[in-house]
Amino acid sequence: LVKKYNAEEKRIPKINTLIKQLHDAGIYVIGRIVVFEDQKLAEARPDLALHSKKTGGVWATAKGAHWLDPFSREVWDYNIEIAQEALTHGFDEINFDYIRFASDGDLNDIIYPFYSNKILKKEVIRSFFAYLREKLGEAKISADLFGMATTNNDDLGIGQYLENALPYFDAISPMVYPSHYITGFLNFKNPAKAPYEVVRYSMDQAVLRMQKYQDTRVAAIVQQAAASVQAQANMIAKNIAGPLPIRAKLRPWLQDFNLGATYGPVEVGVQIKAVDDADLDQKFIDGWLLWNP
Repeated sequence: LVKKYNAEEKRIPKINTLIKQLHDAGIYVIGRIVVFEDQKLAEARPDLALHSKKTGGVWATAKGAHWLDPFSREVWDYNIEIAQEALTHGFDEINFDYIRFASDGDLNDIIYPFYSNKILKKEVIRSFFAYLREKLGEAKISADLFGMATTNNDDLGIGQYLENALPYFDAISPMVYPSHYITGFLNFKNPAKAPYEVVRYSMDQAVLRMQKYQDTRVAAIVQQAAASVQAQANMIAKNIAGPLPIRAKLRPWLQDFNLGATYGPVEVGVQIKAVDDADLDQKFIDGWLLWNP
């Protein structure tokens, strides 16, 4: 389909050779896929894209980017095929980004070809997470979420809800860039100038939520097991006792770019320290990633 839609661009001509060189050097290789913001697929298949009420054409963000309907099973399968192809080339992990509903531009102008507001956005995205795991089996997969998915208890209006990702990914990477938090967050006029505090609070909140999720699951199992031997058997057979088990660990994206403040070794370093301090026994956090566009 990538070739059919003229969406192929060979930026790395000898990808197998490169991955082998990286593996020989002991480097873990992650391939990133941008999912629901996809210019090429929107151009090739406008029937899968968001449309504008005003123009009747394909809807665009304030920056002119096109989005696909997150409820489209064809869009899901298209990206899964790309992931499967990447895995055959030796990538150790596939990272899924832009796994959400659109968030900027005139959102009231959007027409969804498939999605209906009768279904919660967070349930649509959760179903996509579950579908990824089902189709990709035991492959290592990870998800990028907005940083505020760690601190907000709603889905941010885009379908991203931390707990819904925990059972399906090996790693979850909230983008806890201090520059991306609003003025007044934690009473900081400019959160970008408080990298340790912002990252530490975000990761602390994420760890607390994961602990609560795990405690809720354990409590549900104990409660059902206590009901009767038969109930316990059913629980094990059907996995109906509360939430699914946590599979993921947190591996946040940290800010390594100048926005809101100048970021150098000190600013990057205190973010790393904040991550380490948030989970000293590494129960819920496993490393970090640096983003610099």
